[in-house]
Amino acid sequence: MDMKLEVVPIPVRDVDAAKDFYTRQVGFGLDHDVRPSENMRVVQMTPPGSACSVVIGEGLPLGEPGSVRESNSWSRTSMRSAASSAGGAWA
Repeated sequence: MDMKLEVVPIPVRDVDAAKDFYTRQVGFGLDHDVRPSENMRVVQMTPPGSACSVVIGEGLPLGEPGSVRESNSWSRTSMRSAASSAGGAWA
């Protein structure tokens, strides 16, 4: 059986600040930024060379901001350093 992880949902406080952080500071590519309804926004971004994306947004059942902890797929130290310089918008 071939299993793949394709999307990781990340709850954030500020979608625009988190989108800016991931695309401008970390270098993720912006795949989608859509608003299917007035109360929903979906932003999907992918790291360069990765088959797995992250999704953030509004009106999605992603959990509380800051509830995703200790992701081993990224270097925690470098992500936290970058996040602190961005005002912590990613968590």
